[in-house]
Amino acid sequence: MTTPNKPSVLVIGGTGGIGFAIAKFYADRGSKVVITGRDAERTAGVAKEVGGDTRGIALDVAEPERVEEALKSIEHIDYLALVAVERDYNSAREYDIARARRIVTMKLIGYTEVAHSLYPRMGAGASAVLFGGLASERPYPGSTSITTVNGAVSSLIRTLAVELAPVRFNAIHPGIISDSPAWRDKTDAIKNIEKRTPGGRLATTGDVVHSVDFLFTNRGVNGINLVIDGGWLLT
Repeated sequence: MTTPNKPSVLVIGGTGGIGFAIAKFYADRGSKVVITGRDAERTAGVAKEVGGDTRGIALDVAEPERVEEALKSIEHIDYLALVAVERDYNSAREYDIARARRIVTMKLIGYTEVAHSLYPRMGAGASAVLFGGLASERPYPGSTSITTVNGAVSSLIRTLAVELAPVRFNAIHPGIISDSPAWRDKTDAIKNIEKRTPGGRLATTGDVVHSVDFLFTNRGVNGINLVIDGGWLLT
C-alpha cells in the first residue's frame, strides 16, 4: 500500500490529452501510475513517455466484459481517473445507432464496471473522478450522444458514491480547454470566446489537472459535479 504523499494512481484513457497530463502530474511526484489505452504497444510507449514508475495496460472500456480481466494485475488503487472518451458526431436527424451504443457503453457501463471491479482494492481514503463535459449544458449540432452521456455522468457519480462508500466519487465537466489538441490551433476562435468570459481566459489542461488533484485529496468533497470552464457558461 502506498503512502498518502505518493498515492497509487490509475488513469483510464491515459494515452493522450488530459489523461496523459494527469498521469504525468502524479508520476513526476513519485506516484506509482497505471495508464490504459486501447492499443497495447502504443500504451506501453506512452507509459515510457510519462516516465517514473508508470506502466500501461491495454483496455477498451467500450468492451466492459473485458474490464475485470484487464485490471486483475492491479493490487491497490488510491486515485482513479476515468477520462476515456471518443469524439463523436451523432445527430438525432442522422442517428448512427452503432456509434451511439459504443459511447454510451464506454462512459456509462464501462465506467461503472471499472468502479465495480476496483472497489475491493480501494481503501477508505480512495477517490475516483469521472469525466463528463459541458455538452450536457450547452449542446451543439451533432452532440446528441455526447450530451446524453455527459448528463448521465452527473447522476452516475451520486449512486456510485452511495453504493461504493467509503470511496468518494466526483465528476469534472470541462468546457473549452484552450490548449487541448482540439482547440490549441484555433487561436482566432479562442480569442473571440475568451473576450466574452468574465476573466478573459478559458480553462487550460493545467487547470483541469489541478482540479482533479483537489477532488482526489479533499475528503470533504463527495458526489459533486465540478465545472471547469473559466466562466464560459456565463456568457
